[in-house]
Amino acid sequence: MPGVGSPGRARGAQGLYRIRFNTMQKTIFDDADAGEFARRLTLLDEAAPLPALGLRGVEREGLRIDGHGRLANTPHPPALGAALTHPELTTDYSEALLEFITPPLARLPQVFDRLRELHRFVAENLEHELVWPLSMPSRLPPDNQIPIAEYGASNQGRYKHVYRLGLATRYGRTMQCIAGIHFNYSIDDGLWERLRADAGAAGQDMPLATFRSNGYLALMRNFEHFGWLLLYLFGASPALHPSFLQGRHHERFDLIERDPDTLVAPHATSLRMSDLGYQNRAVQGRYRPRHDALDAYLEAIAAAVSEPYPPYQQAGVRDAAGGWLQLNGNLLQIENELYATIRPKRTTQPGERPLTALSRRGIEYVEARTLDLDPFEAVGIAPATGRFMEAFLTMCALMPPLLGDSRPADDRNFARVAKLGRRPGLTLERDGDDVALRDWGLTVLDQVAAVADRLDLRTGGDAYRQAVARQRAKLDDVSLTPSAQVLAALEDGHRSFIEFGVSQALKFATTLKNEGSSVDTHRRLSELAEQSIAAQRALETDPAAMPFDDYVAALSGPAA
Repeated sequence: MPGVGSPGRARGAQGLYRIRFNTMQKTIFDDADAGEFARRLTLLDEAAPLPALGLRGVEREGLRIDGHGRLANTPHPPALGAALTHPELTTDYSEALLEFITPPLARLPQVFDRLRELHRFVAENLEHELVWPLSMPSRLPPDNQIPIAEYGASNQGRYKHVYRLGLATRYGRTMQCIAGIHFNYSIDDGLWERLRADAGAAGQDMPLATFRSNGYLALMRNFEHFGWLLLYLFGASPALHPSFLQGRHHERFDLIERDPDTLVAPHATSLRMSDLGYQNRAVQGRYRPRHDALDAYLEAIAAAVSEPYPPYQQAGVRDAAGGWLQLNGNLLQIENELYATIRPKRTTQPGERPLTALSRRGIEYVEARTLDLDPFEAVGIAPATGRFMEAFLTMCALMPPLLGDSRPADDRNFARVAKLGRRPGLTLERDGDDVALRDWGLTVLDQVAAVADRLDLRTGGDAYRQAVARQRAKLDDVSLTPSAQVLAALEDGHRSFIEFGVSQALKFATTLKNEGSSVDTHRRLSELAEQSIAAQRALETDPAAMPFDDYVAALSGPAA
């Protein structure tokens, strides 16, 4: 693996952290790389005096359901504010798909405090409805009856709605009802500065923004290489309701009917992340961006956003009455349509496209998107999972960048663990050889544990070490994995998929209501809801707003 400490390793015209794709393929770890990783670990001890090494955030999706596990057909609750303009409570694809968003915060305990506050507030304001606790959807109506999110009459609101109409045209509505956890992660510039100084001349000759972007891309490449481990450790979607298939035969997907309300894949960890989940199959080949340089990454996405795609063109941009069906007939309507397990992100300014923001100011943070909802946690993710993710992502940042194009093997490993991850004796591909999942997983956890030790030294206690130890136990005992625990809960309780989900949703709603929001939290979130409604009204009555067709055209031009 190339690194920053030895001449000629991962250096060249593109600079430090540039991932080179050639005939070599390395994974983890040769002696030089191990030494380099160990040296970079020491930089954590020298980083900023504050415990934080950057900012963290969580986005949790969750469907609103009625007491029978059916998808809610009611509008977004007014007490939660306007989904278009509320910074912490919004909707994703469906009007029924809530999204809870924490702000970026320096400490994980703060993140989980804010996430729980949001869940308490929602529980208190949902009338006769619950939040579905599983990643695979509850009982769904026919595809064309799934409500698409509404965002009002402003240009921004209509644009978001038409984009979702396009997703329905391209992929169907059912697929968009899958829910998950996104973990947002950034590294403090002080640590990037130390990494750049550690790189010697190759780093000092490079602007910090460029070095930082290259470093995040290297992190993403390592994340994709080891992402299969997250599916094994945290995948919690081995079952689904037959309505998700919308009449397709379950045998086609190697699913077994356990009862009329439950289909299972016996060895699956995450059906959400399998070929049953959301995929941009048309763009996965030619325009799938590589994480070797930011300009190449942006060029690949810009090409996909601008290239007409005949099947989508044939579907039409408008219907016979002139109503919108999708934003355009291109391979991707907008950048965010590209599915990825991890994305580079940059906060956008008003009216600015994501591609433009990344091009102008570089990568600010990454969004890891592989985590299923944890159906045994009221907020969908355990604090220990958050600590593990922080250590895992930090490991990916500190590891020397990968040489060689291992992406085809990485994709096969990812798909294999999603559908078969708990199969006894499962092997994966590494360096062209077969390796036992358990053996490789333990090797990776050794590196994560080394990071966890450093994080505990900075924060006090042993919470990070304990988080890693929990995951190590899952490699020794597959029954401890969330996917196995979901199937055990169905079997032990003689419950269907729907019965289990409704039972957990009721339990969490009761717990959150009994905890109750503090007076200050209730006031803050109530005021935020009112402010968001006022902000949406202001957008809808803006006299300077351009015609919607012009607005769409302006956002469809090339990213500057």
